[in-house]
Amino acid sequence: MAESDAIVATQRPATAATLAADLAELGLRADDVVIVHSSLSALGWVAGGAQAVVEALLAVVGAGGTIVMPAHSGHLSDPAAWANPPLPPSWIDVVREGLPAFDQQLTPTRGMGQIVDCFRQHRDSIRSSHPTVSVVANGRHAIEIAGSHPLTPALGESSPLGRLYDADALVLLLGVTHANNTSLHLAEHRADWPGKAIYTEGVPAVVDGKRAWVNYDDLEKRDDDFGVIGEAFAASGGERAGVVGTGRARLCRQRAVVDFAVEWMNQNRPDSLTP
Repeated sequence: MAESDAIVATQRPATAATLAADLAELGLRADDVVIVHSSLSALGWVAGGAQAVVEALLAVVGAGGTIVMPAHSGHLSDPAAWANPPLPPSWIDVVREGLPAFDQQLTPTRGMGQIVDCFRQHRDSIRSSHPTVSVVANGRHAIEIAGSHPLTPALGESSPLGRLYDADALVLLLGVTHANNTSLHLAEHRADWPGKAIYTEGVPAVVDGKRAWVNYDDLEKRDDDFGVIGEAFAASGGERAGVVGTGRARLCRQRAVVDFAVEWMNQNRPDSLTP
């Protein structure tokens, strides 16, 4: 949405203070641990933009709370598997050899939005070490959650998602739906369906101080049904919904939505993505 369109669509500008009030009305509290997925444009016109949203989140949970956001960098994956868009075959080896190794400070996110990019630059934020699916955390439990991140399983029990589950964290969706809910990948690791499979991924990483291409096996992820799972979860009464800025927001317990998704996948996932 263009800024002029956002102004026209917004009756009253949001500020860090009004966003904090909206978040508190939704149910976010001091000392909460919460993983946040967001779309700045969905919140209407915000004075200060992404910075105001970050400040509002940190103000509501306070010094005893912890904010976590996905900081994925899918562009540091094997270019042979890229599909949106695919690369010309003659480019693949050149790109694979030329991709820089993941750097927790320098590597940009891809497709995560302005709020995440602002949050990861906060002086107290730390970023986990996974080359493609890192998280950024800020607050009392940041090191516990993001201080280590195994290469595989990238989004499984020993990942930051698993530690969020152990911490009984919340999931906050700001202007987005469960189609963007990364925690549902943890449910994939726990669920069992006929088409569940392992694949080999490759990433540029630092090994013994030098850039190297590293291959590893992990769960073949899919998210095509996350939106459907989320709507079924909402219908079960498992989340609170409200308005933050001018955008729809959802708040729920991560354990509740992950446990629900496990059962849903067990019962409803087919053995193939093909019709």
